[in-house]
Amino acid sequence: MFIGEYSHAVDSKKRMIIPAKFREELGENFILTKGLDGCLYAYPLNEWKLLEEKLKKLPLTSRNARAFVRFFFSGANEMNLDKQGRTSIPQNLIEYAHIKKEIVSIGVSTRIEVWSKEKWEEYNDSDIDFNEIAEKMSELGI
Repeated sequence: MFIGEYSHAVDSKKRMIIPAKFREELGENFILTKGLDGCLYAYPLNEWKLLEEKLKKLPLTSRNARAFVRFFFSGANEMNLDKQGRTSIPQNLIEYAHIKKEIVSIGVSTRIEVWSKEKWEEYNDSDIDFNEIAEKMSELGI
């Protein structure tokens, strides 16, 4: 399980370091793709396979399902780590996530989210009422 928040920088070669606490579970090879809310998602290969199986079950006749599958798979890249625990971020993902220099990596259970520092701060400063969300989640039995 991925948990925690780590701040770091992207180097001049557009490489990011994967926090040491995430490396073992993520593995040397993993999938990096467009995420929701303007961040990137990193999945261990086994979690990506589970997600892939769920997405395959979406109805091809649904316009929204097709759009979501396109979004997820078109941005997906199989990545690997170098000996220092770094990986190069593809240009299309840098542009999608508005990554400049500073990034924040957060653990979100089965995936890692990679945010530009500015987007992460913007998200945290937004008007999201987490108390209201928690109340609605408890109504669902969560």
